[in-house]
Amino acid sequence: MTTPLSFDATRLPSPHLNDSHEAWRKSIRIFVDREIMPHVNDWDEAGGFPRDLHKKAAEAGLIGLGFPEDYGGIRDGVDVFHSLIASEELARAGSGGLVAGLMTHGIGLPPIMALGSPALKQRIAPTVLSGDKLIALCVTEPSGGSDVANIKTKATRTNNGYVVNGEKTFITTGCRADYLTVAVRTGGDGAAGLSFLLIEADRPGVSRTPLKKMGWWMSDTASIHFDDVAVPTENLIGQENGGFAGIVANFNMERLSMAAQAIAFARACIEDAASWARDRHTFGKPLAKHQVIRHKFAEMVRRTNAAQTYLAHCAWRVMKGETPVAELSLLKVEATRTMEYCAREAMQILGGAGFMRGCRVERIYREVRVMAIGGGSEEIMNDLAARQMGL
Repeated sequence: MTTPLSFDATRLPSPHLNDSHEAWRKSIRIFVDREIMPHVNDWDEAGGFPRDLHKKAAEAGLIGLGFPEDYGGIRDGVDVFHSLIASEELARAGSGGLVAGLMTHGIGLPPIMALGSPALKQRIAPTVLSGDKLIALCVTEPSGGSDVANIKTKATRTNNGYVVNGEKTFITTGCRADYLTVAVRTGGDGAAGLSFLLIEADRPGVSRTPLKKMGWWMSDTASIHFDDVAVPTENLIGQENGGFAGIVANFNMERLSMAAQAIAFARACIEDAASWARDRHTFGKPLAKHQVIRHKFAEMVRRTNAAQTYLAHCAWRVMKGETPVAELSLLKVEATRTMEYCAREAMQILGGAGFMRGCRVERIYREVRVMAIGGGSEEIMNDLAARQMGL
């Protein structure tokens, strides 16, 4: 029997899942329990995880999930729910930094697969999907994050390609990445002047500075400077001045994945708080027997149930080929606010124990803000949804 208020007990049954999804969940859980759970706190304290974890994740099918078989991926029989299960099971370890650092190819590689030439895809994708090479997406700049239409990093046309100058910041896997998928301005102002370039990180003129963060300790984050970096024409991803559509499409799946992670983090908080509340005694009875504590759990479960249902609905629409931008934006807000609420309440229930390093709830609590900001802040998401509604 499932333990009441465990991570699994708080997962709602879904009509969208079949035997292949459950088999995939079991496979990823074995990988997480063996390769991640015993080490996650030590890696967080060390500020990084071993690079060979990417190879192990590739062998487990995580890195290639959803990408074409021709490039080393796994696509046959795979749908969006398989990807969300992977996000959920990785989040069970209680480290957003682990998920961000291990799965950064999930935002760095799709623009190449969607827009890139066959030659570029063949050159880059197999090495990334095998875990041999790492790739990072470089969009955010010091002058702005979600306002991608006003990117300033400039790629000037030359006879042999481009010369790139500018700076990107808050780049996940920015220090370790071998390849950089960089949004640059090749044309005039606004969205119509944007392109994507693949820039090898060891090109002359590329320099990287590690950044220290409130959370996501084990995920390296960097500012990246481009000083007269020469990039050949064959590294253009798609059409010149045609990169904005790729940026927007990338955001939609990133937000869906982040929502799945946030809800899983919330459920992990419930699990740990419930375990503590059952064992901890105050005023002559278990903490869980106090009405005020029981009401906290009821509210946490209510919110996670609502968020899970919203997630399943949005995923179903995406699987049908729809692009429900407003719903995905609002889902991301709902999921991260649910995570924030549950992390706060779980921390309150654990008291001093939750404030100690090495506690899963403590790790999740200090990663709330990056989940609410990354991939589109709450304010940007709400405004985008409102504009999609014709307001």
